[in-house]
Amino acid sequence: DSTREEMECVKQISGTLILAVFTAALGSLQYGYSLGVINAPQKIIERHYGRTLGVLLNESFFSNGSGIEDPHPSVRMYWSLSVSIFSIGGVFSSFLVGWAGDVRGRITGMLAVNILAVVGGLLMGLAKMGPGHIMVIAGRAVMGFYCGLSSGLVPMYIGEIAPTAYRGALGTLHQLAIVSGILISQVIGLDFLLGNTTMWPLLLGLSGAPAILQSFLLPFCPESPRYLYIKAGKEEEAQKCLKRLRGEYDTTKDMAEMKKEKEEAKKEKKVSILQLLRSSRYRQPLFVAFMMHISQQFSGVNAIFYYSTSIFEKAGVTQPVYATIGVGVINTIFTLVSVMLVDRAGRRTLCLVGLAGMCICTVIMTVGLVYLDTYAWMSYVSMTGIFLFVCFFEIGPGPIPWFIVAELFSQGPRPAAIALACCCNWTSNFIIGMSFPYIEALCGNYVFIIFTVLLFCFTMFTYCRVPETKGKTFEEISAEFRRRRHTAPAGLKTATEMEYLAGSTDA
Repeated sequence: DSTREEMECVKQISGTLILAVFTAALGSLQYGYSLGVINAPQKIIERHYGRTLGVLLNESFFSNGSGIEDPHPSVRMYWSLSVSIFSIGGVFSSFLVGWAGDVRGRITGMLAVNILAVVGGLLMGLAKMGPGHIMVIAGRAVMGFYCGLSSGLVPMYIGEIAPTAYRGALGTLHQLAIVSGILISQVIGLDFLLGNTTMWPLLLGLSGAPAILQSFLLPFCPESPRYLYIKAGKEEEAQKCLKRLRGEYDTTKDMAEMKKEKEEAKKEKKVSILQLLRSSRYRQPLFVAFMMHISQQFSGVNAIFYYSTSIFEKAGVTQPVYATIGVGVINTIFTLVSVMLVDRAGRRTLCLVGLAGMCICTVIMTVGLVYLDTYAWMSYVSMTGIFLFVCFFEIGPGPIPWFIVAELFSQGPRPAAIALACCCNWTSNFIIGMSFPYIEALCGNYVFIIFTVLLFCFTMFTYCRVPETKGKTFEEISAEFRRRRHTAPAGLKTATEMEYLAGSTDA
């Protein structure tokens, strides 16, 4: 029986499904590229800002007396704004994810927001033709606005078109595309490629290139059958799209599942963001969704990337940029590992392993930093901690929060839930990006102890409160939250996973 089921699952992976997932993931690739592209040419862009503002003399930075380049305060302000405006744009646009996906469908939504990506890319690509600092900031703001929408629409679409047996693996491709985009930006941002004085506007402008390719491919991709049947009431079209996505097969089971989900959606009506926040019915899954996104950002992964270059320099690496690219390669490889494991080991298990492993790595890094001046070889301990930290992050805490939100909610509240979760992620990202330099200056070598404590708390929360969604239909997952809400007496301690999912035939 299990062999027959596996064969049926394999049949549901069609060429059209692969094309649809690849096309959607181009939006995530663009998101990753935009995240990473701004780092490599930092000094070159700061010099351009200085010349534009008239504060850079003799083609050199002001010196702070130690031989280290120290940009003018106005240059530093505009550079900080260039970096942070991306997250601010994402925070605001993430509230519009549900609206963009529901107005005319997921495909039309992704197609429409690509206009923003092209505009943002053009603004940055033409930065030398106007006030560079203004054009880069405007371009980054528009691109951030696009990425806030894309980071919600892509997991929503992939989660809705994926067969249940492959929903985790296909959902993880969102994160794989993000880290691939970061890696691509690191490689082509090298000085001898595009990360130089002449080519840096093209490097930034390429942020919009995946949107052009995606716009050509999206018309060939089927609309989400769930959207067509549940939201638009187009049963025949939904059935046709199911067959396009999964080949010729008996759609009875999938149509029955969507019918049941539609009946539940009718009972709960349309759920807005405010209704979702106020409703006690959705409080538990929403809290789980928030905590998973917070744990992704407050794990310290962005701080690790921020701090890695200086650690590589202390370790005697003559070209730390290549070591940073090495981190990007490991990032990509272990995301692939997650793709292969997520539908076998399960979401909850991989998150637990990842968070606990990262917690141990922050201790290793702290020891390495504290004794760095005493023992030269401790720098390699810190480097090992960085590489292992990235490995554990991409196994679970990196990719899983992006798609598990779509699994925790039925069709009615799903767009609003994804919008709120994305906003939570972007806001957390912005807070960490802005506050880490100050925290690091205050705590020094002990800065990662803060993340040790946070990661321990996130691990315990995941163990106690996060359900396993592997192999379950959307309705089964929603039913578990409903049953828990109605049956758990006040003051009862959090159930274990087996208690939480007791009675499910697919556990």
